[in-house]
Amino acid sequence: MAEVMPEHPILVTGATGKSGRRVVSRLRAKGLPVRAAARNGEHVFDWTDSGTWDAALEGVRSIYIVQPDGTRLVRPFVERAVQHGVEQIVLASGRGIDNPDYVKDSGGVLEGVLDSEAAVRESGLKWTISRPGWFSQNFSEGFFARDIRAGELRLPGGDGAVSFIDAEDIAAVVVAALTEDGHSGQIYELSGPRAVTLAEAVATISEAAGREIRYVPLSVENYVAELVQQGLPQADAEAFADVIAPIRSGAGEYVSDGVQRALGRPPRTFAEFAKSTAAAGGWSA
Repeated sequence: MAEVMPEHPILVTGATGKSGRRVVSRLRAKGLPVRAAARNGEHVFDWTDSGTWDAALEGVRSIYIVQPDGTRLVRPFVERAVQHGVEQIVLASGRGIDNPDYVKDSGGVLEGVLDSEAAVRESGLKWTISRPGWFSQNFSEGFFARDIRAGELRLPGGDGAVSFIDAEDIAAVVVAALTEDGHSGQIYELSGPRAVTLAEAVATISEAAGREIRYVPLSVENYVAELVQQGLPQADAEAFADVIAPIRSGAGEYVSDGVQRALGRPPRTFAEFAKSTAAAGGWSA
């Protein structure tokens, strides 16, 4: 195990997010000191306010960076981290960023993510990059959760399948990279063990939750129109539709070996995610 001195807390940015809060919990379960940083977290940290960066980095040797979408703030932050004596960075990136055909990037996110990866690799520090695909938790605490609780998921996803990754597995990989030897210089692309369609995913959740939940496939045009009718600007509605495009096209279907390589075990199945989430009351109507 890599040495992590008690006087050097591990900085976790995005510490209230899906992966960040799980990383914080797992590190603390190991008895390791953690600086849980977020705009409204234990330690106040704001990516857009560089005046908060130095206090977050003080005394830190290892960082988990969850980058803000559509920005180029990771590069100057990494430069500041080097000045503070940081030795190791684990970066949360995204699946498919090296494939220009994976998703239509109407929101301008891709260039920022690519620059973040480059900044970390060029930093001279020990680094590991996590590239997770679609989170299973999008159904319980994210993008799809409200519709799932309402009993009907309406998306332009067609019958495309996705190898959803459990955020618990993402956190386990990040913690391994932060606390164990052998992960430096690795890019871990993360997915679940097999792809499931949205209809299959919703049916699995319905069974686990013990109530009827339906998936209703929409055309892109109808989906955008529904979002606009709900008060979303046209451009934002179209951007949301673009996000769903890799599901519809099957681009998120392939299975990656990152969890197996990092942890020496297979990733959790979508059914395991659904059962554990339902048992915890995650889909109470």
